[in-house]
Amino acid sequence: MGVAEQEAVKQLKLLVDAADEPLKITFQIVDCLNWRLENGIDNILTKPIIPTDLYKSVRDSQLVGFSGYTRQGLPVIAIGVGLSTFDKQSVNYYVQSHIQMNEYRDRVLLPAAAKKCGKYVGTCVKVLDMTGLRLSALNNIKLLTVISSIDDLNYPEKTDTYYIVNAPYIFSACWKVVKPLLQERTRRKVQVLQGCGRDELLKVMYHGLIISSSC
Repeated sequence: MGVAEQEAVKQLKLLVDAADEPLKITFQIVDCLNWRLENGIDNILTKPIIPTDLYKSVRDSQLVGFSGYTRQGLPVIAIGVGLSTFDKQSVNYYVQSHIQMNEYRDRVLLPAAAKKCGKYVGTCVKVLDMTGLRLSALNNIKLLTVISSIDDLNYPEKTDTYYIVNAPYIFSACWKVVKPLLQERTRRKVQVLQGCGRDELLKVMYHGLIISSSC
């Protein structure tokens, strides 16, 4: 069993210990490990999206980046939701890219954060920038459904809070469609901030990490 699979077992065993339905959670552990084995997840970081032009088109239309750490030492991941088009390649390539970023977070960013803080760090914070969001974003609902399912089943409890910033008026309509696709535990972590959310974000991270140009 690979290192990543061992980490998955440890994380999900924590859920088993706290669960009222341990048998159900046990099945989830088995399903998660089978998913990792069947899809070669342990080796996914060594399987780049090729050719290079294809890889570049995926990343240029899927705006995600590591932005530093919160005051508590959690990695901050910024996602340009509104300006990500997800329209340059097929859904499968975006899913592969998303899984690669999940694995990079778990294998590189979180251990680096733990080393920096001198304590265990098992979650991150995500800032979702809705600048440029349009109703046409709902055309990507299939991709969102697949990604949400993968995260809920195979990467549970990896994000501490989702901060939504720069939400335009159209966001409420999009949120009504997206919200039912998320697990309740995920919905509870979502915080929609006013404007760029500067004041609220400064409570959890340093000024240099607030990336919105409107702040």
